[in-house]
Amino acid sequence: MVFAQANASDWIELAPGNRRRVLIHTPELMQVEFGFDKGAVGALHSHPHIQVSYVAEGSFEVTIDGVTEVVGQGGSFIVPSGLVHGVVALEAGRLVDVFTPMRADFL
Repeated sequence: MVFAQANASDWIELAPGNRRRVLIHTPELMQVEFGFDKGAVGALHSHPHIQVSYVAEGSFEVTIDGVTEVVGQGGSFIVPSGLVHGVVALEAGRLVDVFTPMRADFL
């Protein structure tokens, strides 16, 4: 897949107020959009993939390896492989995450 059009993939509800959709991927790289209602939680977790996240809308309390910071619209953060991380949506918002290698568990 070289191109992906808006709304080409369906949203999957993960938890109350928390959803995702895979936008595009290759075996080496994956782009995923997450949507959050105000107060929704992306629970603490870890994975072997390197992740970079862009705050497309809203504001999030982001915790990575025990360090917490508020990241607002236009901001970004990187999660190195294996670190425990999660978010809380301080307002309704969207994250665009890129993973390497791709998250086969998301397909």
